Amino acid sequence: MGRAAERVYTDRTSIRQLESLVEELPANGHVVLLLKDGSSCDGVVVTRPNVQLFRDADEREGINATVQLERPDVPEWSRQVWLDQIVRVEHLDSCMAGEN
Repeated sequence: MGRAAERVYTDRTSIRQLESLVEELPANGHVVLLLKDGSSCDGVVVTRPNVQLFRDADEREGINATVQLERPDVPEWSRQVWLDQIVRVEHLDSCMAGEN
């Protein structure tokens, strides 16, 4: 498969938490992500993320996902964030439309 992740999850609770974050990250939504390391980043969600199968360094298969953020005002800026590193999502717009 070739998809590697630092952390993968197989327990139902963790997978549900990842799936819950997916629902909070609509395509074209402007969000601030508060991360486990205490940092934050803001941007526009390129596409709604999907949980996927990955392998960790020990070749264990499990679930994780990433979200890609961009800033229309800074075209060269983008950031990919692993969902398991997100503590909280803050929405900077009230629109959940425009999903894909």
